[in-house]
Amino acid sequence: MTENASPPVIGAAMNSPSLAVYRGWIIERQRDLELQDFIDAPMLDGGWRDRAAEIKRLLDGYRGRLGIHGPFWGFQIDSRDPLVCAVISKRFLQALEACEAIGATQMVIHSPFTTWDYNNTIPGSLEATIERVHATLQDVVARAENIGCEIVIENIEDKDPTARIKLAERFNSKSVRVSVDTGHAHYAHVTTGAPPVDYYIDAAGAALSHVHIQDNDGYADRHWIPGDGTVRWQAVFRALGRLATKPRLLLEIRDKTQVRRGADYLEALGLVV
Repeated sequence: MTENASPPVIGAAMNSPSLAVYRGWIIERQRDLELQDFIDAPMLDGGWRDRAAEIKRLLDGYRGRLGIHGPFWGFQIDSRDPLVCAVISKRFLQALEACEAIGATQMVIHSPFTTWDYNNTIPGSLEATIERVHATLQDVVARAENIGCEIVIENIEDKDPTARIKLAERFNSKSVRVSVDTGHAHYAHVTTGAPPVDYYIDAAGAALSHVHIQDNDGYADRHWIPGDGTVRWQAVFRALGRLATKPRLLLEIRDKTQVRRGADYLEALGLVV
């Protein structure tokens, strides 16, 4: 953090059953909240309206920054198959309908870039991937713009911290920015030789609008609480402190019973409140 700056307020990513448990903690400081109820195809094709109504009831009194995680199972957003691209567009449009229903202003989607891509890059391949994604998502981005929702592209296997920034810039839209998942970045650093986590944050700079806070050992995507793995949290938060913007900060922990313990660990270090 910059000198004399107040620590940022930490929020969390969870589904609605966990929101029922943590509702008081979320609302007391109007913490950033990311709901992950709308990632599955059966939900998007069926009961999402009932789920949205339940979420709105739980969020009575909430005025913080609300987002959702968009669908990702079963596809990569740089597909070369037009039929698959049509499905991808449909799924994201369905998720944006849920966004609008609950008043969410951000949706997380997954980066298409893989370790294989990085190690097998040939001239023009990055540009070709970006153009495929743009063609698939242009209607989705237009819809997001219309409802005041921001799409953030989360690093998954990304070895090059700048590839997602170039992809986001291709849309020439304030509604497309990037996310950094600290655990994914740390895995890429340890296992594939990518830069450390703080480099991902510095590379994103003003384009960074969302951060998943999770820890691991660099071997797998553990989604442990901070402190249980080997992410260098002081370096991460120094990088966040260099930003002129304030991205949403969301603990994304696999064991949702440990959310408060993860927040307490970072708070004890003086990094968040």
